[in-house]
Amino acid sequence: MNRELHNVFLIGYRCTGKTSVGNLLAAKLNWPYIDTDSLLVAENGASIKEIVATHGWEAFRKMEHTILKNVCTLKRQVVATGGGIVLDDTNVHLMRQNGRLIWLKATPKTIRARMMRDQDTEDFRPSLTSKDRLSEIEETLEERVPLYKLAMDFRVETDGRRIDEICEAVIQQLLNEAQ
Repeated sequence: MNRELHNVFLIGYRCTGKTSVGNLLAAKLNWPYIDTDSLLVAENGASIKEIVATHGWEAFRKMEHTILKNVCTLKRQVVATGGGIVLDDTNVHLMRQNGRLIWLKATPKTIRARMMRDQDTEDFRPSLTSKDRLSEIEETLEERVPLYKLAMDFRVETDGRRIDEICEAVIQQLLNEAQ
């Protein structure tokens, strides 16, 4: 874990705090904040839901990889990634070459509660399965948790924690690793 701190990549499932934590963490580090999903949406002029409906998941994942490659040309930034970015080993390798990966982790019940409060979930993010929301979260996490574990440098639990507490935990761990 002795890689230089070029970038901080926040990985994890939807609604685990990547955007909120990323914004505050970037401000605390005085680095730019980047959201790969937002860049992808802006570049395509369509929501993720519309992109997937029109082009399919495979095309979306290729677009996501291209965005990540472009983001990795810059240094000293906090990057919130899409929840499925770890599905592609080349994405994980690229992020590991260019910074630290922090897994923001929450329980399925916490994720569901946050989704219910997040208007963007319904309007801009497609369903990943045809199941009810909690079943979808549990099923998708079953697939992704091992990938987050393999990709991460460390994880921070976000259940029941304020954004500033999560940021402090991230900063403290980064400082510990630097010593």
